[in-house]
Amino acid sequence: VQLQASGGGLVQSGGSLRLSCAASGNIFSINIMGWYRQALGKQRELVAESVTGGTTTYADFMKGRFTISRDNTKNTVYLQMNSLKAEDTAVYYCNAVATTISVRRGSFWGQGTQVTVSS
Repeated sequence: VQLQASGGGLVQSGGSLRLSCAASGNIFSINIMGWYRQALGKQRELVAESVTGGTTTYADFMKGRFTISRDNTKNTVYLQMNSLKAEDTAVYYCNAVATTISVRRGSFWGQGTQVTVSS
């Protein structure tokens, strides 16, 4: 399973960005799609995740600023980020928990996309 993320960039504080991540490969089913981030010198942390046909979980720090959505027909997950702050600067990683056609279930990661928020 391959994950291709896009949409990162440089934005001023208070601005918005929309990240996209498309999953491809020998996918039988996707159970969870989500976003994590890792700031310089810090551990990777959950931003938001969406369980297929189920719940959505957000990190507390977002406080309603971010919205995760999915297009299951395209195996794609989006992250709409509004009211961005300098502390949101990080590499954002797409993640999918999926089962492949060969019945291998695993957690797969995209290559990461840099989000930089200038103050």
